[in-house]
Amino acid sequence: MSHRGNLLLIILVLILSLATGASADKDMDLLTLPWEEIEELASGQTVHIYMWGGNNGTNIFIDQWVAPRLKERYGITLERVPVTDIREMIMKLLAEKQMGRHTGSADILWINGENFRLAMEEGLLWAPFTYILPNYIRYVDPSADDLNMDFGKATEGYEAPWGKAQFVMICNSAFVPDPPETMEELAGFIKAHPGRFTYPSPPDFTGSCFVRQVLLDRSRSSAPSCQGSQNDLPPDRSETWDFLNRLKPYLWRKGNTYPETIGILDQLYANGEVWFSMNYNPLHAFNQISQGSFPESSRTFLFRGGTFSNTHYLTIPFNAKSKAGAMVTINLFLSPEGQIEKLKPGVWGDGMVLDPAKLDTRQRKDLEKIGSGPSSLPHGILAQNRIPELSSEEIESIEKEWMEQVGKK
Repeated sequence: MSHRGNLLLIILVLILSLATGASADKDMDLLTLPWEEIEELASGQTVHIYMWGGNNGTNIFIDQWVAPRLKERYGITLERVPVTDIREMIMKLLAEKQMGRHTGSADILWINGENFRLAMEEGLLWAPFTYILPNYIRYVDPSADDLNMDFGKATEGYEAPWGKAQFVMICNSAFVPDPPETMEELAGFIKAHPGRFTYPSPPDFTGSCFVRQVLLDRSRSSAPSCQGSQNDLPPDRSETWDFLNRLKPYLWRKGNTYPETIGILDQLYANGEVWFSMNYNPLHAFNQISQGSFPESSRTFLFRGGTFSNTHYLTIPFNAKSKAGAMVTINLFLSPEGQIEKLKPGVWGDGMVLDPAKLDTRQRKDLEKIGSGPSSLPHGILAQNRIPELSSEEIESIEKEWMEQVGKK
């Protein structure tokens, strides 16, 4: 290449760099604007939200409740983009960043856990935007550990809490009139009724959580002061593996195989082959009964001392095209009406992230109207028994060790 060609290339790179820098500065300026101006900038924008598309109730909530309100109130068009695994989008963002692509296809990601940790480490998220959202400021408790820690990783404002999930057990009260409150009680019931219990094999997320509950219970047996945080559980898990291995002969199919997914376990439960299921949605039993899948005698219960819970979040990628629209959209997700609507069992049944004490009288009454029937637990009981999840690294280690110490034996 000639000297003239080199000079032209250098000038082109400088122009692109300056343009990119100016664009980045303009995006950061959004965080300093009055909220009314952000709403004005958002008007006319199209916001693409990339999210897992496997829950029909969630999809309907987005398409039929959220999208029309965004269009009517703010002039924003919301496009839901279903994905099988949000990690694929994280990998796409990583590739776009490496290629210097400063305008991407995603404006909002539904995310948590390992994907959030990876996105933060690779600089794939935009900015600490949650602190300027009016509904976050007004209704969310910023000091709540289960909102500002995502599987042990500080959120630092880069993702806004959207909903909560909590591990619950489900049993058929026709056969289990007194649900076990501890792992020892559960073990006694399993041995007295062989073949009527099993759990999904990790890395199925629900099965993995059951294993973590056993680990927590075994830890408390040897150290009663343990509260279940990621700093409490001992590195030696041998007692947990011994406990699970002693149960294997009494499990469904004598523990020679495990359901691969929670969906398969639900089918076994619905067919009456086993008398227990489990889920990370506390209203799962209610929803399944409503759909005619679970027997009406299904009941939800917790283990004494609480169960693991986690929060799922919404975040904005570094190269989102419609950042103003994304912020206004997420702010609507955090409105009391939006949070209460998605909490309804017939809609989604997803846990609320707002502080009930910050709601007004009418909003609290709307919240109290939400009933889930005898199959589920009151929201207050669930809230009192939440335990923050372990770190994603710890969960991965537990799943790997379960496979070596239990699954392959």
